[in-house]
Amino acid sequence: MSCTRQDLIAFRPGHAYFVAVDSDGCVFDTMELKQRRCFHPLIVSHWRLEAVADAVRETAAFVGLYSRTRGSNRFPALLRVFDLLRRRPDARAAGVPVPDLPALRRFVQSGAALGEPALERAAAETGDPELADVLAWSRAVNACIAAEAGGVRVFPGAAEGLRLMRRRADVLCVSQTPAAALEREWAQHGLADCAALIAGQELGTKAEHIAAAAAGKYRAGRMLVVGDAPGDREAARRTGALFYPINPGREETSWRRLRDEDWTRFLAGEYAGPPEAARIAEFDALLPETPPWEKK
Repeated sequence: MSCTRQDLIAFRPGHAYFVAVDSDGCVFDTMELKQRRCFHPLIVSHWRLEAVADAVRETAAFVGLYSRTRGSNRFPALLRVFDLLRRRPDARAAGVPVPDLPALRRFVQSGAALGEPALERAAAETGDPELADVLAWSRAVNACIAAEAGGVRVFPGAAEGLRLMRRRADVLCVSQTPAAALEREWAQHGLADCAALIAGQELGTKAEHIAAAAAGKYRAGRMLVVGDAPGDREAARRTGALFYPINPGREETSWRRLRDEDWTRFLAGEYAGPPEAARIAEFDALLPETPPWEKK
């Protein structure tokens, strides 16, 4: 079930172990679909960037799928797309103005929860047309995802992994996807009962979700974050949890190894140290920081 911040704070453990699991790109094979069918074309059309559409798509794919910012909140991700796009020689040569979005930058840096409710309040309070414009884009993305993403699949092994973990652990979904989409997808695939609570972007960062629900409630070494993005690893680090990566492009293998090897290690207190370090090193190698066109 989705939740409020008070639900997170009031959460009471039912098990000795805690697992926070991401959704898009981790449980559901949704990242490519949502990015390529919704985010990318709507960035192009909303800001009239058709003349550099190929560069926009390549840049947005790097930011959202194939780099250290994979899986990040849509608003800072949008800023990074435009920041990288302005540096591209092909985009500069086209002479198309790339938005800077200073009002959105201030909103992202304000400390507000980076979801549509907070953006809507900021747009109303300031009367800033730029924030209203970004809000309109975000809502168009949500509508597109609702229309396009109904047939997404669960990664092979993910459902089995979730059901295995919930037998011994309190499992929470933590995500930067809007809560309504999370509820819909987990219910459609019969996984709603695998998560005690579902926390979306409206409640803040993943680290804030985990801290609110689990801080001081579990012994050291008994908290685990399962995710497919560097932001998931950072959430684990910030909350004192261990991290298990679902490697992009190798999701089935990652879930199988969690089920067959690393879950037993985690329960036995043997995952911390070299086993976790080896998984993270493999994960890091898949997600570069520098765009390929800048390396050239």
